[in-house]
Amino acid sequence: MKNIKNIMCLLLCIAAGTILSSCKKDRIEKLTDLQYDLAVDGNQVTFTTVTTGVTGYKWDFGDGGSSTDANPVHEYAGKGKYVATLSATVNGKAAEASTVIRIAKTSPVKIGDNTLTDWDKVTANVLTAGPNGGIFRTAKFDYDGNYIYFYAEMQSKKENGDIFDFYIDSDNSTATGLLSAFADGGFDILLEGQLLTSGVDIFYHTGAQNSFSFAQQSISEAYTVGTIVQSGDIMKFEMRIARGKLKGLTGTGMRIGVMATKSDWSVTLGSIPDANSSAFLLDMSE
Repeated sequence: MKNIKNIMCLLLCIAAGTILSSCKKDRIEKLTDLQYDLAVDGNQVTFTTVTTGVTGYKWDFGDGGSSTDANPVHEYAGKGKYVATLSATVNGKAAEASTVIRIAKTSPVKIGDNTLTDWDKVTANVLTAGPNGGIFRTAKFDYDGNYIYFYAEMQSKKENGDIFDFYIDSDNSTATGLLSAFADGGFDILLEGQLLTSGVDIFYHTGAQNSFSFAQQSISEAYTVGTIVQSGDIMKFEMRIARGKLKGLTGTGMRIGVMATKSDWSVTLGSIPDANSSAFLLDMSE
């Protein structure tokens, strides 16, 4: 009996030692923690490391870009899904953390910032004036979820008080709106007036499609004129149209044509695209 008791005691001691050894091992092995926060503003993301005791930062932004800064700021080229990864050393141990970043369609254009250099980044939706462009040289369009942006380069001056007519097929359909001015569109909205000196009035088309019949609307904050730059006889300017203010502009596409007329209505100064040619299609399906 004594031997049996000794054997049982020995087995219990061995088991207890194994359990204690296992618990001790569990307490020693800790997962290395590495965390960072991010703030998304358009297509610009600010990364802020939360974990302390971090050295050897190596950021991979998921688009080919990288950084060794602790809290970098990175601008993504455009819409997409990106996986950003931070590899670093935390209190002497290697660690890695990743997160998925989704960038929606954004625009680099900032209205009213006293510069037009942001338009250099807009390389799609660019128009060059045709044979009947007149005072127009080039035009650009861009958009995001809230606004449509327009840029024009013209041979004119602000003080001339040119009258602008923006013909907009807001639903990109020839089944509604005026069938004239520019081809391939039924124009539901007309913005008309001395845009750069006194603003434009807003009209919605009514009646038959072959009838130039527009009803004036009272809509506040529907558009904003931004920076205007004059260099000799060349004028450049930008404007922004609020998509949620005008009927139909929240869809996936619109057609547009722009005409300019002398301030006393005596002469048509030009158009972009050329009058009677196809209106420009701005695809907003992203």
